Amino acid sequence: MSETNFTEDLRQALNVLTKGGIILYPTDTIWGLGCDATNQDAVEKIFKIKKRRESKSLIILVNGFTMLERYIRHLPEIAGELLEVSEKPLTIIFPEGKNLAPGVCSDDGSVGIRICNDDFCNKLITRFRKPVISTSANISESPSPSYFSEIDDEIIKSADYVVKYRQTDTNKNTPSSIIKVEDNGVIKIIRK
Repeated sequence: MSETNFTEDLRQALNVLTKGGIILYPTDTIWGLGCDATNQDAVEKIFKIKKRRESKSLIILVNGFTMLERYIRHLPEIAGELLEVSEKPLTIIFPEGKNLAPGVCSDDGSVGIRICNDDFCNKLITRFRKPVISTSANISESPSPSYFSEIDDEIIKSADYVVKYRQTDTNKNTPSSIIKVEDNGVIKIIRK
Protein backbone atom coordinates (compact mmCIF):
# COMPACT_ATOMS: atom_id res chain seq x y z
CA MET A 1 0.00 0.00 0.00
CA SER A 2 1.30 3.43 -0.86
CA GLU A 3 2.16 6.01 1.78
CA THR A 4 -0.67 8.18 0.40
CA ASN A 5 -3.26 5.44 1.02
CA PHE A 6 -1.83 4.74 4.50
CA THR A 7 -2.10 8.45 5.33
CA GLU A 8 -5.63 8.63 3.90
CA ASP A 9 -6.68 5.60 5.99
CA LEU A 10 -5.31 7.33 9.10
CA ARG A 11 -7.13 10.55 8.25
CA GLN A 12 -10.46 8.82 7.58
CA ALA A 13 -10.25 6.57 10.66
CA LEU A 14 -9.35 9.53 12.87
CA ASN A 15 -12.27 11.53 11.48
CA VAL A 16 -14.71 8.67 12.24
CA LEU A 17 -13.34 8.15 15.78
CA THR A 18 -13.61 11.88 16.51
CA LYS A 19 -17.28 11.85 15.45
CA GLY A 20 -18.09 8.86 17.69
CA GLY A 21 -18.16 6.34 14.85
CA ILE A 22 -16.96 2.76 14.48
CA ILE A 23 -13.90 1.66 12.53
CA LEU A 24 -12.89 -1.78 11.29
CA TYR A 25 -9.10 -1.86 11.44
CA PRO A 26 -6.00 -4.06 11.61
CA THR A 27 -4.25 -4.21 14.98
CA ASP A 28 -1.02 -5.79 16.20
CA THR A 29 -3.04 -9.01 16.48
CA ILE A 30 -6.29 -9.62 14.58
CA TRP A 31 -8.71 -7.27 12.82
CA GLY A 32 -10.82 -5.34 15.28
CA LEU A 33 -13.82 -3.11 15.67
CA GLY A 34 -12.81 0.13 17.29
CA CYS A 35 -14.18 3.34 18.70
CA ASP A 36 -13.36 6.07 21.19
CA ALA A 37 -13.00 4.24 24.52
CA THR A 38 -14.21 7.36 26.36
CA ASN A 39 -17.42 7.80 24.33
CA GLN A 40 -20.38 5.94 25.87
CA ASP A 41 -22.57 6.10 22.74
CA ALA A 42 -19.77 4.68 20.58
CA VAL A 43 -19.08 1.88 23.07
CA GLU A 44 -22.78 0.98 23.12
CA LYS A 45 -22.71 0.74 19.29
CA ILE A 46 -19.87 -1.80 19.53
CA PHE A 47 -21.92 -4.00 21.89
CA LYS A 48 -24.90 -3.85 19.51
CA ILE A 49 -22.80 -4.70 16.44
CA LYS A 50 -21.21 -7.69 18.18
CA LYS A 51 -24.52 -8.74 19.80
CA ARG A 52 -22.57 -8.93 23.01
CA ARG A 53 -23.70 -8.62 26.63
CA GLU A 54 -22.63 -5.31 28.13
CA SER A 55 -21.46 -7.16 31.23
CA LYS A 56 -18.55 -8.50 29.14
CA SER A 57 -15.79 -5.88 29.14
CA LEU A 58 -13.77 -4.62 26.18
CA ILE A 59 -10.03 -4.30 25.54
CA ILE A 60 -8.54 -0.91 24.82
CA LEU A 61 -5.35 -0.02 22.97
CA VAL A 62 -2.97 2.72 24.10
CA ASN A 63 0.27 3.96 22.54
CA GLY A 64 2.56 3.74 25.58
CA PHE A 65 3.00 3.90 29.35
CA THR A 66 2.07 7.60 29.63
CA MET A 67 -1.36 7.02 28.09
CA LEU A 68 -1.78 3.74 29.98
CA GLU A 69 -1.35 5.50 33.33
CA ARG A 70 -4.12 8.00 32.51
CA TYR A 71 -6.68 5.17 32.34
CA ILE A 72 -5.79 3.01 35.35
CA ARG A 73 -5.77 3.83 39.07
CA HIS A 74 -2.47 2.09 39.75
CA LEU A 75 0.27 0.40 37.71
CA PRO A 76 1.38 -2.70 39.63
CA GLU A 77 5.15 -3.05 39.30
CA ILE A 78 4.88 -6.59 37.90
CA ALA A 79 2.59 -5.32 35.10
CA GLY A 80 5.20 -2.81 33.97
CA GLU A 81 7.86 -5.50 33.99
CA LEU A 82 5.68 -7.90 31.98
CA LEU A 83 4.96 -5.24 29.35
CA GLU A 84 8.64 -4.39 29.00
CA VAL A 85 9.78 -8.00 28.44
CA SER A 86 6.87 -9.37 26.41
CA GLU A 87 7.94 -10.26 22.88
CA LYS A 88 4.41 -10.73 21.54
CA PRO A 89 1.23 -8.70 21.99
CA LEU A 90 0.14 -8.82 25.63
CA THR A 91 -3.14 -7.57 27.08
CA ILE A 92 -3.05 -6.96 30.82
CA ILE A 93 -6.20 -6.77 32.90
CA PHE A 94 -5.58 -4.07 35.50
CA PRO A 95 -7.50 -4.00 38.80
CA GLU A 96 -9.19 -0.64 38.24
CA GLY A 97 -9.74 1.49 35.17
CA LYS A 98 -10.66 5.19 35.11
CA ASN A 99 -11.67 7.92 32.66
CA LEU A 100 -13.35 5.38 30.35
CA ALA A 101 -16.91 5.05 29.07
CA PRO A 102 -19.29 2.79 31.00
CA GLY A 103 -19.12 -0.75 29.67
CA VAL A 104 -15.39 -0.66 28.93
CA CYS A 105 -14.46 -1.87 32.41
CA SER A 106 -15.78 -5.11 33.93
CA ASP A 107 -18.38 -5.07 36.68
CA ASP A 108 -15.52 -5.30 39.20
CA GLY A 109 -13.88 -2.17 37.72
CA SER A 110 -11.00 -4.00 36.04
CA VAL A 111 -9.94 -3.14 32.49
CA GLY A 112 -7.96 -4.93 29.78
CA ILE A 113 -5.33 -2.75 28.11
CA ARG A 114 -2.69 -3.46 25.49
CA ILE A 115 0.16 -1.17 24.55
CA CYS A 116 -0.07 -1.56 20.81
CA ASN A 117 3.00 -2.33 18.76
CA ASP A 118 1.68 -1.66 15.27
CA ASP A 119 2.59 1.28 13.07
CA PHE A 120 -0.96 2.06 11.91
CA CYS A 121 -2.53 1.71 15.38
CA ASN A 122 0.18 3.71 17.11
CA LYS A 123 -0.10 6.58 14.66
CA LEU A 124 -3.89 6.53 14.92
CA ILE A 125 -3.92 6.48 18.75
CA THR A 126 -1.18 9.13 18.95
CA ARG A 127 -3.13 11.49 16.70
CA PHE A 128 -6.43 10.70 18.43
CA ARG A 129 -4.82 11.25 21.88
CA LYS A 130 -7.21 8.77 23.50
CA PRO A 131 -7.44 4.99 23.81
CA VAL A 132 -9.28 3.04 21.14
CA ILE A 133 -11.48 0.00 21.72
CA SER A 134 -10.13 -3.18 20.15
CA THR A 135 -12.58 -6.04 20.05
CA SER A 136 -12.42 -8.87 17.54
CA ALA A 137 -14.26 -8.21 14.28
CA ASN A 138 -16.91 -10.89 14.76
CA ILE A 139 -20.35 -11.48 16.22
CA SER A 140 -20.01 -12.56 19.85
CA GLU A 141 -19.33 -16.30 20.27
CA SER A 142 -18.31 -16.66 16.58
CA PRO A 143 -14.68 -17.49 15.68
CA SER A 144 -12.28 -14.55 15.53
CA PRO A 145 -11.13 -13.84 11.97
CA SER A 146 -7.44 -14.45 11.26
CA TYR A 147 -7.62 -12.52 7.96
CA PHE A 148 -9.71 -9.66 6.62
CA SER A 149 -11.34 -12.07 4.14
CA GLU A 150 -12.82 -14.04 7.07
CA ILE A 151 -14.74 -11.06 8.46
CA ASP A 152 -18.52 -11.43 8.14
CA ASP A 153 -20.23 -8.98 5.74
CA GLU A 154 -22.58 -7.93 8.55
CA ILE A 155 -19.57 -6.69 10.55
CA ILE A 156 -18.02 -4.93 7.55
CA LYS A 157 -21.31 -3.12 6.77
CA SER A 158 -21.72 -2.06 10.41
CA ALA A 159 -18.48 -0.04 10.44
CA ASP A 160 -18.50 3.65 9.58
CA TYR A 161 -15.03 3.25 8.05
CA VAL A 162 -13.17 0.13 6.92
CA VAL A 163 -9.40 0.58 6.81
CA LYS A 164 -7.88 -0.60 3.52
CA TYR A 165 -4.37 -1.04 4.94
CA ARG A 166 -3.44 -4.74 5.36
CA GLN A 167 -6.70 -6.11 3.90
CA THR A 168 -4.68 -8.42 1.65
CA ASP A 169 -2.26 -9.49 4.40
CA THR A 170 -1.98 -13.30 4.43
CA ASN A 171 -0.07 -13.64 7.72
CA LYS A 172 -2.17 -15.68 10.12
CA ASN A 173 -2.78 -13.49 13.14
CA THR A 174 -4.03 -14.58 16.54
CA PRO A 175 -5.49 -12.76 19.54
CA SER A 176 -3.09 -11.50 22.22
CA SER A 177 -2.14 -13.28 25.39
CA ILE A 178 -4.13 -12.00 28.39
CA ILE A 179 -2.80 -11.79 31.94
CA LYS A 180 -4.74 -10.47 34.92
CA VAL A 181 -2.64 -8.55 37.46
CA GLU A 182 -3.83 -7.76 40.98
CA ASP A 183 -2.63 -4.76 43.02
CA ASN A 184 -0.72 -7.14 45.28
CA GLY A 185 1.29 -8.45 42.30
CA VAL A 186 -0.55 -11.77 41.93
CA ILE A 187 -0.88 -12.70 38.25
CA LYS A 188 -3.27 -15.07 36.54
CA ILE A 189 -2.97 -16.22 32.93
CA ILE A 190 -6.35 -15.85 31.22
CA ARG A 191 -5.29 -16.69 27.64
CA LYS A 192 -1.88 -17.88 26.42
